[in-house]
Amino acid sequence: MTTRPAPSARRTRVATELRKLRERAGMTTTEAARQLGTSTGQLSNVESARFGVSADRIRAMARAYDCPDQEFAEALVDLASDRTRGWWEQYRGILPAGLLDLAELEHHATGLRTAFTSHVPGLLQISDHAREIFRHVIPAPTPPEVEHRASFRIKRQDVLYRSGAIPYRTVIHEAALRMRIGGASVARAQLHHLIDMSEREHITLRVLPFDVGAFPGSGQSINYAYGPVPQLDTVQLDQFHGPVLLDAEAHLEKYRRLFDVVEGVALSPAKSRDLIHSIAKDL
Repeated sequence: MTTRPAPSARRTRVATELRKLRERAGMTTTEAARQLGTSTGQLSNVESARFGVSADRIRAMARAYDCPDQEFAEALVDLASDRTRGWWEQYRGILPAGLLDLAELEHHATGLRTAFTSHVPGLLQISDHAREIFRHVIPAPTPPEVEHRASFRIKRQDVLYRSGAIPYRTVIHEAALRMRIGGASVARAQLHHLIDMSEREHITLRVLPFDVGAFPGSGQSINYAYGPVPQLDTVQLDQFHGPVLLDAEAHLEKYRRLFDVVEGVALSPAKSRDLIHSIAKDL
């Protein structure tokens, strides 16, 4: 029997948003299927991302559910219409599906914000730093597994180098900058890379110094990906068992506010570069 390909992160998000629209309309799947002229089974398959959905069907569902936001409905149409399989698909079955979802999310984002307490963000890591990180994964990976993960991480960084690169704002805790991952030489090269990247026009890097003390979200690594409309933003949290994606409106609003607060107490980009220079000089 042929195995159905795993749904893309975008198709899964479309399915989730269509289910939310139905639920906000106060309709059961039976009621919605009757109004749409389809079966409950087919509607359930769409809402669980087992089946794709056409642009006309999305517009019909938006009308049936009395969706008042036309821009949002058309953003869903665009998400569903793009069915290209990205570069990350070559890693399916090799790396955890959550990492592929993260790459897809970053690739299609209109902007990114990140905050990291204990490590340098993956989009700004050099390859030697990344390899050293992956060598300490539990359970211990084989050398080929380390290379797969490192190459995947470096390919994700294309979003910062491609033509029309997206805006990227990140806050990195001073603790992450002082870790000598890979030894002094690698650590120094990593810090110099951060300085170079921070000077790019579309990248804003701020350092959260030790003397700030407690701050919201401490202990978490957070990625915030902007979608074509605010309702389609996504939060990704790093957990020990893998990435977790959040898209509930309450979560999005919480993390937007958290980023604003954290950026507000972090050093300015210029002072952040000065601190990174100082740390590199001491290595």
